[in-house]
Amino acid sequence: MARDLVPDALWERVAPLLPAPKKKKKPGRPRVDERAALEAIVFVLRTGIPWEMLPTKQFGLSGMTAWRRLEQWTRAGVFEQLQRLLLNELGQRGQVDFSRASIDSSTVRASKGGPLTGKSPTDRAKAGSKHHLLVDRRGLPLAESLTGANVHDTHQLFPLLEAVPEVKQPRGPPCHRPDKLHADKAYASRKNRRGLRRCGITPRIARPGIESKQRLGQHRWVVGRTNAWLHRQRRLRVRDERRDDVHFSLLVLGCCLILFRSLNPDFC
Repeated sequence: MARDLVPDALWERVAPLLPAPKKKKKPGRPRVDERAALEAIVFVLRTGIPWEMLPTKQFGLSGMTAWRRLEQWTRAGVFEQLQRLLLNELGQRGQVDFSRASIDSSTVRASKGGPLTGKSPTDRAKAGSKHHLLVDRRGLPLAESLTGANVHDTHQLFPLLEAVPEVKQPRGPPCHRPDKLHADKAYASRKNRRGLRRCGITPRIARPGIESKQRLGQHRWVVGRTNAWLHRQRRLRVRDERRDDVHFSLLVLGCCLILFRSLNPDFC
């Protein structure tokens, strides 16, 4: 089962990105296998179990060891690098479509609080966080961010656009700007429309009281589907990590698994 969580094709892409382990000053226990640690992290991401309940015999390491390895890889930006690598592979195959992009957010409860949380307007003012997501025409995640649940969606429009990496294309220079951007009424403002046009992006943002959300939904539904795919990873349905950087790292890993599935449809 563990090998199914991290197939060979995925491990071959991750292994070169991992930081070299620090040399031990004194001899001690041998270092836990890196692939086993990644398998444990993916298992926790998918099942949502507490770290301390990780089946030690199955993975050959404790949940706390897996968490510490995740924390190390978070500081090294491993999963951000993996996302760029996967996007470039897909882009060179012509599978990243920048003709349209869509943006949206989803709110999750932050059961333990922590940085980047806030009173959720959709959950009786309980502590929560928002996952902000920008996807291409097919719903592939291009960029993501994490904020408190009380942060308005409009504040993450341009930070997400700036976070999109240069994606290689089958022909011509790399691309990182969509031709059109679809968004719901939460992003409607003159400032956003003018800013998008200055970037060479045609805004397709629903105007309150003028345009029906159903009309724009024929293109924007892909971001909702990708959010649903992310929340199939049960560790992302509720934020159980107090540390915002660790939770964000799991969010990026979830996006990487979606991208890898586009490269390898047999992966589920």
